[in-house]
Amino acid sequence: MPQEVVGPTHPVSQRDGRRRPALRRSWLFVPGGDRAALLGAAQCGADALIQELEDFTPPNLRPQARAMAAEAFSAWRAAGIVACVRINPLEGDGLADLAGVIAGRPDAVHLPKVAEPAQITALDAEITRHELRLGLAAGAIEIVPNIETARGIMQTYAIATASPRVSAVLCSTEDLAEDLGAPRSRAATELAYARQRLHLEARAARVVSIDCPYTFADVEGCEADTRYGRQLGYAAKSAVDPAHVAVINAVLTPSDGDIAEAGEIVAAFEAARAAGLDRARLGDFLIEVPFYLAAKRLLSRAAELSGASAGLP
Repeated sequence: MPQEVVGPTHPVSQRDGRRRPALRRSWLFVPGGDRAALLGAAQCGADALIQELEDFTPPNLRPQARAMAAEAFSAWRAAGIVACVRINPLEGDGLADLAGVIAGRPDAVHLPKVAEPAQITALDAEITRHELRLGLAAGAIEIVPNIETARGIMQTYAIATASPRVSAVLCSTEDLAEDLGAPRSRAATELAYARQRLHLEARAARVVSIDCPYTFADVEGCEADTRYGRQLGYAAKSAVDPAHVAVINAVLTPSDGDIAEAGEIVAAFEAARAAGLDRARLGDFLIEVPFYLAAKRLLSRAAELSGASAGLP
């Protein structure tokens, strides 16, 4: 049975009813200036949607894209989806992006090309300034650093702990491969160490790790890539193609078989402990405390995801 990762509990999520970070399996980037795509994305099944104002939005379209933000965020929240935006770096159009969308109250702001903790503290300060200006709830907007360079990977822990607003960190695909000087492949061998290290440092920082998007069109490849990420420990994955959302959700949701097996493990261990034994045996499994705790976490996650899908708080 694969170990289940639950992740941290973000205080904001418990106050306002949004799906908490550990339950956001699929994060879909949506072209920021395409109104039809923005509104249509509410039907794709993603747990979190990201209005993409950086690479997916040419500079000349960014002003009108910012003007669409409030409508998109409102539609997404009405559908039970976490509403996010990816702005440009602050030294570029990021300040204008943030000023243009903040009144729409994004649940989370993604910042690209993060390589230094100071970039996160600067963004935190800007968000705080706008919250005060607009009378928004202090600290309610989360930050999700997007790690896209070797320098960023090396500093993931420092970046993730640079602000209490950071609820997750996201691993890049294309930009990271380019920075590594590595040919891009479907197998993503070139990104293996970076994906492992980002997840490890995110776990050490007690924030959610979001796996890199599968940037080829085939759904079968996306499923295989998601399963590989799950083996590394990821419980969330980003996407750039709406067709990939369903398979990401399916892979990152405990199956009926997983749930049944976890229930058997919990029952066997608790029966062994009741009999005064230090561990239990179930088939080939020698069930010790860590394996028992992983099974209990999987059952808890399955119940929470079921409740979230049913629209429960």
